[in-house]
Amino acid sequence: MAIAEGTLLWEPSVEQIERSNLKQYMSWLGERKGLVFQDYHALWQWSVTDLEAFWASIWEYFGIMAKTPYERVLAQRVMPGAKWFTGATLNYAEHIFRGRDPNREAIHYASEIRPLRALTWRDLQNQVAAFRAALKAAGVRKGDRVVAYVANMPEAVVAFLAAASLGAIWSSCSPEFGARSVIDRFKQIEPKVLIAVDGYRYGGKDFDRTAIVAEIKKALPTLKQTVIIPYLKQGGADERLSDAILWDDFTAGYDGAPLGFEPVAFDHPLWILYSSGTTGIPKAIVQGHGGILLEHLKALTLHTDLGPDDRFFWYTTTGWMMWNFLVSGLLTGAQIILYDGSPSYPDYENLWAFAERTGMTVFGTSAGFLTACMKAGITPGMSHDLGRLRAIGSTGSPLSPAGFEWVYTHVKKEIWLASVSGGTDVCSAFVLGAPTLPVRAGEIQCRGLGVAASAFDEAGNPLIDAVGELVLTEPLPSMPIYFWNDPDGSRYRNSYFNMYPGVWRHGDYLKITSQGGCVIYGRSDATINRGGVRMGTSEIYGAVESLPEIKDSLIIDVPVADGRSFMPLFVVLADGAVLNEALIDKIKRRIRTQCSPRHVPDAIYETADIPYTINGKKLEVPVKKILLGTPVEKAANPDSLKNPKALDFFVTFSRKFAGQ
Repeated sequence: MAIAEGTLLWEPSVEQIERSNLKQYMSWLGERKGLVFQDYHALWQWSVTDLEAFWASIWEYFGIMAKTPYERVLAQRVMPGAKWFTGATLNYAEHIFRGRDPNREAIHYASEIRPLRALTWRDLQNQVAAFRAALKAAGVRKGDRVVAYVANMPEAVVAFLAAASLGAIWSSCSPEFGARSVIDRFKQIEPKVLIAVDGYRYGGKDFDRTAIVAEIKKALPTLKQTVIIPYLKQGGADERLSDAILWDDFTAGYDGAPLGFEPVAFDHPLWILYSSGTTGIPKAIVQGHGGILLEHLKALTLHTDLGPDDRFFWYTTTGWMMWNFLVSGLLTGAQIILYDGSPSYPDYENLWAFAERTGMTVFGTSAGFLTACMKAGITPGMSHDLGRLRAIGSTGSPLSPAGFEWVYTHVKKEIWLASVSGGTDVCSAFVLGAPTLPVRAGEIQCRGLGVAASAFDEAGNPLIDAVGELVLTEPLPSMPIYFWNDPDGSRYRNSYFNMYPGVWRHGDYLKITSQGGCVIYGRSDATINRGGVRMGTSEIYGAVESLPEIKDSLIIDVPVADGRSFMPLFVVLADGAVLNEALIDKIKRRIRTQCSPRHVPDAIYETADIPYTINGKKLEVPVKKILLGTPVEKAANPDSLKNPKALDFFVTFSRKFAGQ
């Protein structure tokens, strides 16, 4: 019998609660501020009601180092446009290095190419200082953009921290992204320096990216320098990159350089992340030094319960916000663990063996990976020594109750499983774990401190024990400062505030239980998130429809069961074209190379027409609803459609889909 949603699976012991960072913070509030809360939910209520007092307490509790103090915590309590900690100047990177023992390890890393190694804090500081000096010599100044097409490797962390220390703005993409996807991102922000790998290894196969790096470089006329990391070939630069410089040559002569930190305004840009919508180029989301610093200290220390004795891992690439979140683990003094390669090569035991080898204490992964392990029938708790592992984090998509049960049955009985959900848009989680709360099957433990999350119905009424739109009714410090190249803020406003004025609508379906737990039911828009890599459908259409055989297309990601999904691509063929195996392979190859291997469709079907609104938008969400069993009259309004007859195919297809 399947386990029921909400079944109690784990509770922290009294000892675990008492030694948690969250309990220490609550005790501090009582001793220093006279604020006493009976439980987490009372603390949460205060944190979203008295925003100024809560975030001021986070500033004080974590001892934020500011060159100049703040004047007001929240000068404007509005969305969009909230102004946080006005007048303060600081630097995110400076907080990474404060008070560290130079002999302790800071980073552990391995890949399918590199054996397991470690960097001490001294190593990390020296490398960041050298790269910082090299960037400065190359003309990089505060506000300049430094971009990276790199694997999840220590050089990426070094380059990011060096850029941040100068007040330069960081942005990165994973090398699995095709040239078009990278150019669509980086060209918007006009970078001065590009850092790139020559290739990578995934699933035992080598992928040379030299030609793609050359293509990216050619498309970015603002570049003054390209730095190549010889990762795959371990040799010199390719002749196609003859005017680039190798990493070691770039930093040569800067050994022993001092590590300084440029004070910047609280809302000075730290990095640019990308979140694709269903139309247009990816949104370039700008987040600030101060907002990210406070949010990540809160989320990683109080919610993830990290400290200097932890070894913190999250399986991620540099193209996903979880990489930024992982790097911020260094803020807590924890050691972070990087891995580059396939999580399931040579089999699904791979990452569990890696957890054993590294002495991992917190294992972050995706719901999809945990579900795949469950289906593979493995028992990591029996096959590996996971004695140091105390917590598992899961994100990317909702983890089913069966997935929760598998962890407690086959990984470890006494473990804290913290499912989390948030967004690139804030580079953090809205709903997440708390070390003082119980774990229930299929549920996320709580709403985050300072996160005024609610589930709204269509009229904007809050819901309990019912599914609604995930909204935020109060601002967060890590919300985007702005979108790049959005001078009037219209794209920003339209992305989050067009449904409920003054309220952030995120685009997820959420249920908040009467006990304070949360359940995410997937995206309410049509952005496709696969394995933690989110990509807008417009990017996939751009790749598919560039083929002469394809006239039009529609892609849908439909949840099926156990955290899995089925992603079909529907195509309208050009005259004379035939959807045979050769064309199917060609389409898949095009998506794999230009977009992402994770967004290759599960199946491809021919249709005569794609449904559009009168305004020319493809009906992705209505078609998804139809495939999930919603009657066509409830899924779409025929009066708003350009070609309502096009839905007939999908109604018929949904019946076949339901019968599978």
